[in-house]
Amino acid sequence: MAHTLAQKILQKHTDQQITEAGQIVQCNVSLALANDITAPLAIKSFRAMGAKKVFDKDRVALVMDHFTPQKDIESAIQVKGVREFAEEQNITHYYEGGDCGVEHALLPELGLVGPGDIVVGADSHTCTYGGLGAFATGLGSTDVAGAMALGSTWFKVPPTIKVEYNGTLPAHVGAKDLILKLIGEIGVAGALYKALEFGGPVVDALDVEGRMCIANMAIEAGGKCGLFPVDEKTIAYTAARGRKDSPMTADAGAVYERIVSFDVSGMSPQIACPHLPENVKPVEEVKNVRLNQVVVGSCTNGRISDLREAAAILKGRKVAKHVRTIILPATPGIWKQALKEGLIEIFMDAGCIVGPATCGPCLGGHMGILADGEVAIATTNRNFKGRMGSLESEVYLSSPCVAAASAIAGEIADPRKL
Repeated sequence: MAHTLAQKILQKHTDQQITEAGQIVQCNVSLALANDITAPLAIKSFRAMGAKKVFDKDRVALVMDHFTPQKDIESAIQVKGVREFAEEQNITHYYEGGDCGVEHALLPELGLVGPGDIVVGADSHTCTYGGLGAFATGLGSTDVAGAMALGSTWFKVPPTIKVEYNGTLPAHVGAKDLILKLIGEIGVAGALYKALEFGGPVVDALDVEGRMCIANMAIEAGGKCGLFPVDEKTIAYTAARGRKDSPMTADAGAVYERIVSFDVSGMSPQIACPHLPENVKPVEEVKNVRLNQVVVGSCTNGRISDLREAAAILKGRKVAKHVRTIILPATPGIWKQALKEGLIEIFMDAGCIVGPATCGPCLGGHMGILADGEVAIATTNRNFKGRMGSLESEVYLSSPCVAAASAIAGEIADPRKL
């Protein structure tokens, strides 16, 4: 049977013969992941099922990235419990404090995830690693607890939607715009429990960070995973992080449930308007939206290429006085690189707040919470009602380029007009 990328990876991790979508298969996992919100629940389930030891201390990652440094007593208690579990189990990849970053930027940076892996995480944006050719998906904390104990879990083999991008990307249009365009087209349930497999010349030309941005938001269309072929760019990226991987593509003749194609030539920057990621419009149709906050960061767009994009817009300019503009490099490594390149100075000169690596504002946790009636544009991945604070606030989603231009204008702005 000719396999899609998703089927090909699952086949590598099971003795069962994969013959069709919908089949239930038991697969060994490469890595099990949880964070400071979900790990406490996973640990509780781990103990409740009578497990004594994780399946492999080197293949469980616990990343304290949402509320650390701890923002209140509750988060401190949660992290304390995870830290004690990590010490008890001698977990190699426990991250907190100065070596901690946003999990979905940190693990690729450390070479802990890569092509052909199966990664299960108690976090819905685990699908990010599909940008590297990993079958990576979010699970509930109980299921992750089972994977932590057994080193395996079950999957229903997903059907695959192939997404092809053709044409030439215009200036100020990038990976974030491509995924927002897709979600706007198929909706937030358009890929429910399906794999999204991306391809076409535009994808071939994207760098690995752009691919991870797109894979990150596969879940916003309901996708089980978002996958990219493993090419020489992928191999170079993972080799630089100590891995030895091989190219991988879908088999010729693989069967897709549906093919969605776009010609991106002439496409505008895309904006997801409140309160769903599918409510997508070209930037020129989003007018007179005065902002209180701009956030550049998160597992979607907190990488060095994102910061470079924002800095190119902000250099020599000032953000509007009424706009809190928060820049959050996603890992300590990205922070140091941004410092080295002078990006931090550009942000600070422009009047931005530069914070530590954290997921905080994306989920309304800390480091940028919206009050009643406040409006934000963010490079994050969700704009559900109340996602970033008050139920009476509004969140728009965009690329770093649009976010930076909007910070300067004080309202949602088209970077092509600066």
